[in-house]
Amino acid sequence: MLEISITISFIFLSIGLVLATIRLLRGPTLPDRVVALEVIASMTVGFILLYSISYGVPALIDVALVLALTSFLTAVAFARYLERGAQLNDD
Repeated sequence: MLEISITISFIFLSIGLVLATIRLLRGPTLPDRVVALEVIASMTVGFILLYSISYGVPALIDVALVLALTSFLTAVAFARYLERGAQLNDD
């Protein structure tokens, strides 16, 4: 039962990753792309955690934590950049 749940989770994360990548590439605005980048980072953390659970590699949990913290700091940096008057449209 756990293997089926992990497989379904991998499928949904893959679909979400593709959709977030499309949003990242198409935009249309800079905040849309920043949010898409954060979603991709969160899904990558999910992939790492699922892989860690499915293959029994607990050391990868540390990698996922570091990636999540780095992603959070990047989000804060982008928010400050946008707050200071960055160009919001790509046109």
